[in-house]
Amino acid sequence: QVQLVESGGGLVQAGGSLRLSCAASGSIVSINAMGWYRQAPGKQRELVAVFTSGGITNYADSVTGRFTISRDTAKNTVYLQLNNLKPEDTAVYYCNAEIRTRIYAPRVYWGQGTQVTVSS
Repeated sequence: QVQLVESGGGLVQAGGSLRLSCAASGSIVSINAMGWYRQAPGKQRELVAVFTSGGITNYADSVTGRFTISRDTAKNTVYLQLNNLKPEDTAVYYCNAEIRTRIYAPRVYWGQGTQVTVSS
């Protein structure tokens, strides 16, 4: 079984920063892609930033220049540095990964989510 465990959310004032972490654990053979999505109240879940299977980073236009995704492949961990936060960044942030395990072909896993709240 695979688990994605997120941490680092919280309450911050506009203009502030946070750093989110997501660690994948379990019978992992390989991680094809890993990144972050978010869902604000009343809105659909959207891509924030991701490492693709080719190791390329993709960002949502709304966070480009403010958020930075990074990873530690040895630790199966991905990070999201959130700078210059805005109230519209308020959402539950979910870690997402496509992982191959010893039993299953690659499938998508989700973390439990971590709340980011930005006050104006």
